[in-house]
Amino acid sequence: MSIVTELPPLHLDRTSPEPLAAQLADALRAAAAGGALRAGDRLPSTRELAAVLHVSRTVTAAAYDQLLAEGWVEGRVGAGTFVTAAPAAAPAPGPRHPRTEPTDARPRIELQPGTPCTEVLDRAAWRRAWRGAADPEPDLLPRYAGLPGFRAAVGEHLLRHRGLVARPDEVLATGGSTGAIAELARVLPEGARVAVEEPGYRRAADALAASGLAVVGVPVDDEGLRVEDLPADLAAVYCTPAHQFPVGGRMPAARRIALVERARAEGLLVIEDDYDGELRYDVAPLPLLAALGPDVVAHVGTASKILTPTLGVGWLVAPPAVRAAVAERRERTGSRPAPAGQRVFTAFATAGDLARHLRRLRRELGERRRLLVEALAGVPLRGDRAGAHVLVPLPDAATARAVQHAAAQRGVGLEVLERYAGSGAPGGIVVGYAGPTRADFIAALPVLVAVLRG
Repeated sequence: MSIVTELPPLHLDRTSPEPLAAQLADALRAAAAGGALRAGDRLPSTRELAAVLHVSRTVTAAAYDQLLAEGWVEGRVGAGTFVTAAPAAAPAPGPRHPRTEPTDARPRIELQPGTPCTEVLDRAAWRRAWRGAADPEPDLLPRYAGLPGFRAAVGEHLLRHRGLVARPDEVLATGGSTGAIAELARVLPEGARVAVEEPGYRRAADALAASGLAVVGVPVDDEGLRVEDLPADLAAVYCTPAHQFPVGGRMPAARRIALVERARAEGLLVIEDDYDGELRYDVAPLPLLAALGPDVVAHVGTASKILTPTLGVGWLVAPPAVRAAVAERRERTGSRPAPAGQRVFTAFATAGDLARHLRRLRRELGERRRLLVEALAGVPLRGDRAGAHVLVPLPDAATARAVQHAAAQRGVGLEVLERYAGSGAPGGIVVGYAGPTRADFIAALPVLVAVLRG
């Protein structure tokens, strides 16, 4: 037996001289024309609709008869009344002459930074994780800190792959790195000054500014944030020490220690965004800032770059007072990260599939980086042997925009450094090599070489 379609609101004006049956027919016709009712939808019986609208059955029967006569609905013996037709949408206004260029101007192959390599994701393991996520019983109460299994899985992941010791109760689940940064911003003093890398991750800066903080840009070099250039009177410092975004430098040990010491001396909170710290190829990772200064560093991580943004999960390891402030604010406002992605991540990690995935991912991206460097032999590149992007310096921002345009004309999307540094930015193209398939990436390399050499 088919299910009766839930009708949209049907307004009948009893003060109007127009008969109620005509008004009802007009309202149902308009609902079908607007898409609220679709072909195949079953309408309520005339008796049911009359009871809902508080009219006589004569009114609803007359309305249905009118629509039957017009061909909008049909009656099926023993089944009911069904919508049979809706008018086609009016064509959008366009030019008088047909377009000769493609209607979709997006490049065919995107070499954008910050996208994950989903091609190497084991689809069978992925499906198992989603099935495993459905095994636990539904929660009766919200878990503001995150699911216990997820927090334990993250603690194990951080220990094995990032060298950070964090007990499950020291881990907070988050909705991703930007979400975690926004939560940290809300527990800082209103109007406080926060230093960010320049050029740097604009979403992080925007999240801090949106919380009412004063964002101060600090220059970076090939070794990351320049600690000596940090101004006074700061409440926090945001940085990406493992692989500076977007320049790609790695903060050396001496500079990390200097940053932690300054944070302790001045009472600063250091926000360490480890967005792709797992992606190292032929160099050993340096100690995390959170390992050097657990009392002053809030460590932020995400599954978006190593797996996919589909999960919408990340993690936060912070000093006890900061962690407690974030947790208290969540309980007070009722906000918390969604548990579904946490369950999938937990199932994927505890089965050993995350570790296997990371090994495949490092091999694939290491090989892609090698192909990119070889193809651009003789072209200056910046960026450590890590992550999933490199920076190609160019004389100025105008040159970078010209290169971007030329590549787009040939079907390859590139990102300019200017996007991450604002006005007065130096010239450069940020080339991401994780997002496309291997075949598309290889096909894009000749285009990239041609536009950069041209």
